[in-house]
Amino acid sequence: MNVAGMASNRGRNLMNIADRAPGGAEFAVVLTNDADAPVLEKAAARDIPTEVVERAEDESRREHEQRVHEALAGYDFDLVCLDGYMRLLSDTFLDEAPTTLNIHPSLLPAFPGMDAWGDALEYGAKVVGCTVHVVTNAIDEDGAVIEDRIDAGPVVTQEPVPVYDGDDEDELADRVLYEGEFRAYPRAVEWFAEDRVTVDFEANRVSVEGDTGGDLPSRLLSSEDRAADLRYGENPHQDAAVYADNTVEEASVVHADQRNEGAKALSYNNYNDADGALNLIKEFDRPAAAVIKHTNPAGCATADTLADAYADALATDPKSAFGGIVALNRECDEATAAQIIDSFKEVVVAPGYTDAALDTLFEKENLRVLDVSDNYDVTEELTEKKLVGGRLVQERDQQSLTPEDLEVVTEREPTDEQIESMLFAWQTIKHVKSNAIVFAKGTETVGVGAGQVSRVDAVEIADMKARKDAEGKSPEGSVMASDAFFPFPDGIEKAAEAGIEAVIQPGGSKNDDIVIEAADEHDVAMVMTGQRAFRHD
Repeated sequence: MNVAGMASNRGRNLMNIADRAPGGAEFAVVLTNDADAPVLEKAAARDIPTEVVERAEDESRREHEQRVHEALAGYDFDLVCLDGYMRLLSDTFLDEAPTTLNIHPSLLPAFPGMDAWGDALEYGAKVVGCTVHVVTNAIDEDGAVIEDRIDAGPVVTQEPVPVYDGDDEDELADRVLYEGEFRAYPRAVEWFAEDRVTVDFEANRVSVEGDTGGDLPSRLLSSEDRAADLRYGENPHQDAAVYADNTVEEASVVHADQRNEGAKALSYNNYNDADGALNLIKEFDRPAAAVIKHTNPAGCATADTLADAYADALATDPKSAFGGIVALNRECDEATAAQIIDSFKEVVVAPGYTDAALDTLFEKENLRVLDVSDNYDVTEELTEKKLVGGRLVQERDQQSLTPEDLEVVTEREPTDEQIESMLFAWQTIKHVKSNAIVFAKGTETVGVGAGQVSRVDAVEIADMKARKDAEGKSPEGSVMASDAFFPFPDGIEKAAEAGIEAVIQPGGSKNDDIVIEAADEHDVAMVMTGQRAFRHD
């Protein structure tokens, strides 16, 4: 799509669009009504043809617009984009031109006119922004301005921008430009370039094909309030803060009450690890405990009592659990609390505490005690990761397998006990960094191999951790979960050497037949889930 740009000064929005070429849009020409406008030099530097049509003192608006049309007549364009150029146009120009867009520095219909920033500051607005709208005729037959038609064309898109205490007009104008206009205008041009826009002038409305909302909308807007400044980020040289979405109903460490207020506040890493620990224990209906270190489970277990679950989780890797985060899915009792303080922990997260448990936990001065709600129903359907220049958004991994979801692919059939253990391992491995391997027996972890670039290395690490660091546990007779398929039989061979008797994995490798053959050769039962459980962040 070709665009005709019209600017009276620097044309920063036009040049931003030219540099980004949204939807493949290119400028056929840039026209100005000022021979000294800086946009001329900027356009020439980008090899964009330019035209100058200055308005004579005795020239009417319509006469000038007619000359503008004549200057543009030699260019082929499908869209007109105004940038600080005579936003009040008459039907003389608009009836002959293709759709004409303008960008206004406010969220119309608030603060129309020439001083949107000053009006917003005077009014005390806390949010301003910008609006890309279709330009419509605001001039009557006698050439007079029709006040209620100024900046009144159908809205294509808007972008909110916050107003901060102490802002002046220049600061606010810059923020609206760089954080608002530089996002909104290219977006609108891209939609037109992709032929997704329908303008209904009678209804004064614009519709965009595909802009239908839903879980993954075409635009993502989010707003959180800063809940606390943190001592530092992942490292002491990094500043950090935590922001809260106060509409969330699901149990959350961001909204947790810290019961021992005298203890030091949570750090960036504490929040991150505590969130991972809490999300893991939400997976289980039975009493569950997890110990997390650097967002990976050092151990996880379910049992008939919370104290037993914690003991089983801790015994997986008490060495790595040092300085870790504990999460519980039941009210913490004194028996569990006594075990927690027996070694150094940073944070404990639970949906409530008995008075005796609090007395015990408070014996450790800087053990942060977080009280979360017991609402484990998922209300946050999406997860996201901020990237430089954007963000990744995906559905939350809510898979929860049943025995009927498992396909037995080996000669040896798994027992009911092994199936129970494999399903426990599968729910746990969803929270282990990829490449991930989990050894489990009953409903407790035995060894964890996390975050490896080689799957067979993850198997060997899980075996090593089970033999070297687990207390009262052995990989012999355990089951193994793998978050993705085995590309080669070596992972199965290493597992068999470790004493693994059953394996749960997604399947889907071109070498599945060879992997299954290796399992049969070593008398290992294997089931396939048909879906993987990667976690890369």
